[in-house]
Amino acid sequence: MKRHAIFLGLLAFSQPLLAADLLQTYRDARSNDAVYASARAALEAGKEKLPQGLSLLLPTVNGTANTTYNDNQILFRNATPGPFVRKFNSNGWTVTLSQPLVRMQNWEQYKQAEFQVAQAEASFGQTSQDLIVRVAQSYFDVLASQDSLAFIQAQKSAISEQLAQAKRNFEVGTATITDTHEAQARFDLATSQEIAAQNDLELKKRVVQQLIGKFPEAFAPLKTSAQLNPPQPNAMEPWVESAERQNFTVRIQEAGFEIASREVRRNRAGHLPTLDLVGSYGETGASSNILNGTGSDTRGATVGLQLTVPLYAGGGTTSRVRESVALLEKSRQDLENARRSAALSSRQSYLGVTNGMAQVRALEQALISSQSALDSNKLGYEVGVRINIDVLNAQQQLFSTKRDLSRARYDTLLNGLKLKAASGTLSEEDLAAVNNMLGTE
Repeated sequence: MKRHAIFLGLLAFSQPLLAADLLQTYRDARSNDAVYASARAALEAGKEKLPQGLSLLLPTVNGTANTTYNDNQILFRNATPGPFVRKFNSNGWTVTLSQPLVRMQNWEQYKQAEFQVAQAEASFGQTSQDLIVRVAQSYFDVLASQDSLAFIQAQKSAISEQLAQAKRNFEVGTATITDTHEAQARFDLATSQEIAAQNDLELKKRVVQQLIGKFPEAFAPLKTSAQLNPPQPNAMEPWVESAERQNFTVRIQEAGFEIASREVRRNRAGHLPTLDLVGSYGETGASSNILNGTGSDTRGATVGLQLTVPLYAGGGTTSRVRESVALLEKSRQDLENARRSAALSSRQSYLGVTNGMAQVRALEQALISSQSALDSNKLGYEVGVRINIDVLNAQQQLFSTKRDLSRARYDTLLNGLKLKAASGTLSEEDLAAVNNMLGTE
C-alpha cells in the first residue's frame, strides 16, 4: 500500500505543469496586484463623500453635561460674625438641535459629493482597464521573449551545423579557413544573444510576478492558427467619437469640471445669509445656594430661528470666488486635453491594429521567402556557387523574420485591447476573446 502511494506521488510529480493562460493570469493579478487593490480602497473611500455631503443637510444634535463644586465665602463689613460659607455641588445637562434651513453652501457641497463619487468610480474603472492592458502587455512580453530565445537557440544550432560543415570542408580542402572563422564568429554572437535573451525572459517574468504575486512557470502560447480580426466597427471615427465620450480619463475630468463648477457656486454662497432652526432642552440643579442654603432644580426648553447675515470677512470670501473661477477654467482646459488625448490614443491604437494586421500578412509572406532563400543558399553552397557567409546571412534573415512576425502578432492583439480601453469599453469579456486564441493545437 505504501509503495502504491509512493508510485502515485511520483506519477503526479512527473506530470507537466499546466500552463497558465491570459485569463487566469488576469484573475490572479486582480487578486494580488497592489495598484488595483489601492484603487479599490480609494473607491471605497470616495463613496463616503456622499453621506458626508448629505450630513450637511441633516440636523445635528449635541449633548453637554457638567458638574461643578462650589466653595463660596461672603464677608460682611463691620460685622461681628465671621465669613458666611457655602459649599455645594451644581450639575446640569443640555441637548441642542440645529437644523439647517437655508444654507446654499451646504447644498452645493452635497452636489459636489455626488460628482466626487462619480469621479472615484471613473478612476477605479480606469485602473481596472489599465490592469487588463498591463496583464496583456506583460503576458505577451513573456511570450515574445520566449519566442526570441527559442529562435536564437534554433539559429545557434543551425550555425553550429554550418560551423561543423565548414571545418570538414576546410580539412578536405574544399573551403578556406575564412568560412570557419565566419561561422565561428556567428556562433559566438549567437551565444551572446542567447545569454541576453535568457536574461530578458527572466526580467519579463519578474514583471508578471509583480502583478500576480508569484513567479510564473509556464504560459499558454498563441496558436499558430489564430486568426487576427479587424476591429468592429472597421472605421476610425466611430472609435474616436466613443473615446471622446466614454474614455475613463474623460469621465474623470468631466466629474472634475462639475466639481469645480459647484465650487464656484459654493464660494459665492458665502455672501448669502443662512437660516437655521435651533432648539435646546436642559436641566440644572444645585444642592444648595449662596443665600439661604436651599437646593433647586431648573428645567428649560427653547426653540427658534437663527439668521446669520455675512457682512464683512476681510475679503476672504471674494478671493475664494476668484480662485475657484480660475480653477474652473483650468478644469475646462484639462477636460479638453483629456478628450484630445483620448481621441489620439484611439487613433493610434486603431492604426496599430489595422497596420499590424497588414504587417503580419507581409511578414508571413516574408517568412516563406526567407525559407526559400535559405534553402537555395544551402544548395548553392553545396554545389559551390554560394559561400558560407551567404548561408549564414540567410539563416539570420529567416530567424529575424520569425521573431518579427511573432512580435507583430502580439502587438496587434495588444493594440486591439488598447483600442477598446481608449474607447472606454474594455472588459474581461474582451480578454476572454483573446484568451481563446491561446493554447496548444
